[in-house]
Amino acid sequence: MLRTIIVTGGEGRFAKELEKANTKYKFILRNKKQLNILSSNSINKNLKQFKPQAVLHLAGLSRPMRIHDGNIDQSIDLNIVGTANLVKACNKKKIKIIFMSTSYIYPGKKGNYKENDPVLPWNNYGWSKLGAESAVQMYKNSLIIRACMTEKPFIHKYAFTNVKCNFIFHDEFIQKFLKILKFKGIINIGGTSQSIYQFAKKYKKDVKKKKSKGELPPKIYMNLKKLNSLIKK
Repeated sequence: MLRTIIVTGGEGRFAKELEKANTKYKFILRNKKQLNILSSNSINKNLKQFKPQAVLHLAGLSRPMRIHDGNIDQSIDLNIVGTANLVKACNKKKIKIIFMSTSYIYPGKKGNYKENDPVLPWNNYGWSKLGAESAVQMYKNSLIIRACMTEKPFIHKYAFTNVKCNFIFHDEFIQKFLKILKFKGIINIGGTSQSIYQFAKKYKKDVKKKKSKGELPPKIYMNLKKLNSLIKK
């Protein structure tokens, strides 16, 4: 049974929201100085010290997206190599790994993507997360979350009217996330499928309309049937 969970990337936005949540789990947040995912010694030291039943892997490189084009070495190291290091350490100690992936690994052309649909990332960030997923999927004691979430309040002045996704705020996401930690495999987690503008307008009345001209593909929304069925169990 999961009780103690080490969290990499403990200074990130999602980790900070997780820290506020009322939960039966003991989350031990570790920042990059306390747990360096590029150092096997650092990883093993943390596993030995805290003796967790699982590692929740949030650390990595995300925004700005252009950094994954301009510095692929950093993207590969932090998102692929670091994840592989954690998987190897968890495998040795038979510890579960929970990996936060992204809806960006889906092609974004037809929408309604199920967990077993073919994947084809449309930017380097997506490729870096898919590379990390490959290592995690080799280890059966694992859970991969393909997430579509954003911080509250909606921070942008503009929102795309022609891009449909599953945006959900971190605090709402966490309520769903906590209900499925005991499972393994791949699970999509997000909110209602709608345009980014429709989502943003509910919470930011002055948000302005904008059309994507290739910044995001038009249909990156996921199918959430698996998630909803597991939450009911």
